[in-house]
Amino acid sequence: MSTCLIKTLLVFTIWPGVPWLIGQQSNSALYRVDVNLVVLTFSVTDAKGNSVHGLQASDIRIFEDNIPQEIASFAEGSSPLDRVLPYGPSSGGTNLFILFDTSNRMYHSIPYVCDSIAELVRHLHPADAVAIYTFSRNLCRAVPLTKDHLIALTGLDQNVAVGDDTALFNCLLLTLRDAAKVRGRKAVIVFSNGPDNASILSPEDVGRVAEDEGIPVYVISTLDERQDSLLANALRRLTGRTGGKLYLARNWQAQAQAFTAIHDDISSSYTAYYYPSPNPNQSFRNIKVQIVCPGGKGYTVRARSGYQPLKPSARETN
Repeated sequence: MSTCLIKTLLVFTIWPGVPWLIGQQSNSALYRVDVNLVVLTFSVTDAKGNSVHGLQASDIRIFEDNIPQEIASFAEGSSPLDRVLPYGPSSGGTNLFILFDTSNRMYHSIPYVCDSIAELVRHLHPADAVAIYTFSRNLCRAVPLTKDHLIALTGLDQNVAVGDDTALFNCLLLTLRDAAKVRGRKAVIVFSNGPDNASILSPEDVGRVAEDEGIPVYVISTLDERQDSLLANALRRLTGRTGGKLYLARNWQAQAQAFTAIHDDISSSYTAYYYPSPNPNQSFRNIKVQIVCPGGKGYTVRARSGYQPLKPSARETN
């Protein structure tokens, strides 16, 4: 249909992941508006630091730049999503990317780390998908993202220590880029044995990508904070801004406990999906989560602090 045959044209365009995009009335122009689904994963703990279970979408208030948002879908852990709005996503599960150090410093530690990762994989929800990545100077995608946890366990057993250099932040960025291509709830778990001596990227730049993409990053590191406080603080800032957490674990027992704690945190965290309300701010948008159920004022929420929205599409003319 040509616009020259009618005086007014109202266009409805459906894009993947978007409930609707409405064109404005015009004889010669088509206006297109982008609406990007926001996936917000957050953890809630009580005054004793214990995870709070059983919250519903009605117990949550989300604000962007103090503008209230309407939740489209909601879930605890990897459970099926509760579709609050008719056009909200409905598939549950978590896409988990595990990235661990295979530099030569890991020569004696790999069996213990692999055992801890295997234990985590064995306890994943059936709806969860997992990818196994390794790194030294370069990234190796040992097992692509799969819901077949047996395949992940088999691929995990084939890793050996290689290479002297470690490019943690370079390889973490590549992992985040892979995770960003996958829809739905995501998280990255990193095991790092020592300093980063080969990256050209800063932890601040990598953290910004994770924050904008809404991907919590958990890091288990063997660092001694007294000897390398700069890197420890950088990792703490990176994980904190994404809604994840840093675990400093010097021995294999502490590392096993850290993997268990991360699994428990991911399993008990919440995910809210929403389409942002109109907001003229095209720079960084601050996110705030409030718990409004009885006793909620005593709860602590851990979530990313905000994100940089994608630039809106330019106006298209015929």
